[in-house]
Amino acid sequence: QVQLVESGGDVVQAGGSLRLSCAASGSIVSIRRMGWHRQAPGKQRELVAVISNGGSTNYADSVKGRFTISRDNAKNTVYLQMNGLKPEDTAVYYCNAEVLTRQYLWDDYWGQGTQVTVSS
Repeated sequence: QVQLVESGGDVVQAGGSLRLSCAASGSIVSIRRMGWHRQAPGKQRELVAVISNGGSTNYADSVKGRFTISRDNAKNTVYLQMNGLKPEDTAVYYCNAEVLTRQYLWDDYWGQGTQVTVSS
């Protein structure tokens, strides 16, 4: 069993910053890809940023230059530094990880989500 627990969501004014964290724990041998997705009310879940175990990153066009994804492999933790927040960034942010478990199976796991609200 693998658990992903996010933290750091809050209410912030436009132009402000937040840092989200997501810690993975449980039956983990290795983690390949880690990422952040978000879902706004009435919209589909969308990819925000992803980082490989080697540190390669990809971002949605809407957040490039404002958000930075990073990870601490020793802590099985991924971070999302969000600067220059806009009201359209308001959403529930979900952490995702591709995990090799002790059963030697690769699978995708999701956190429960953390709310980010940006006021104008």
